[in-house]
Amino acid sequence: LRLNFRNHRKVVVVDGRRAWVGGHNVADEYLGKNPQLSPWRDTHVAVTGPAAVACQLSFAEDWYWATRDLPALDWRFHYAPAGDKAVLALPSGPSDSLDTCALAFCQAIERARRRVWIVSPYFVPDDAVLAALQLAALRGVDVRVLLPARPDHVLVWLASFSFIEETDAVGVKIHHYQQGFLHQKVVLVDDDLASVGTANFDNRSFVINFELTLFFADRAFAAEVERMLEADFALSRRVTAADVQRRPLYFRVGARLCRLLAPLL
Repeated sequence: LRLNFRNHRKVVVVDGRRAWVGGHNVADEYLGKNPQLSPWRDTHVAVTGPAAVACQLSFAEDWYWATRDLPALDWRFHYAPAGDKAVLALPSGPSDSLDTCALAFCQAIERARRRVWIVSPYFVPDDAVLAALQLAALRGVDVRVLLPARPDHVLVWLASFSFIEETDAVGVKIHHYQQGFLHQKVVLVDDDLASVGTANFDNRSFVINFELTLFFADRAFAAEVERMLEADFALSRRVTAADVQRRPLYFRVGARLCRLLAPLL
């Protein structure tokens, strides 16, 4: 059964003092060398201090699982001189006793009072996350989901269209990014909480993949994320249920059939 598991974490840790986490893998397309997906839009975040040590712990667990050996690592907390942000490094995966990733995002969405902005290359949420988004929109929260207009994995891309009718009906706004391929995994909640990590908004990231997400409880950082996402939304186009209905019948049927694979996507 481990054949279906995947380590989807993208983390670099240097000397236990600085860590980078986000959407970037090591491949040519991330450098814009794939004409079909270029330009590539992604986001990584750098942290220092105890958050970097927490990222190192996640790496060490993965390394031990693969090798049954641990390298010599520095586990001291090297506090950043100007460090002033509260950061939670949240590893998640199929070995968790609870569905950590999905629960974390559900809690973030349910606490929202003003906005929830989600950016993900894939959008195949489970029932709990979908319900949390719908309820947020129904209580007046500005709920937006930014997805790529062009696919790199057609089945997942098609499945995302099957959710537009039930999200659009309650005021959840789906946008398609028009400039290249969008691969960042970012969430902004109200004015004081933001996350950058490796988890997509799909069932595979919620319960099958090993992921790492950094949550920032900080207004200044949230303001930076807001400015970044406003620029991304300016390069997008909203997609409504009426747009989906104008698609050919075979497209709509294909989207529904792909949704049947949601637990594996």
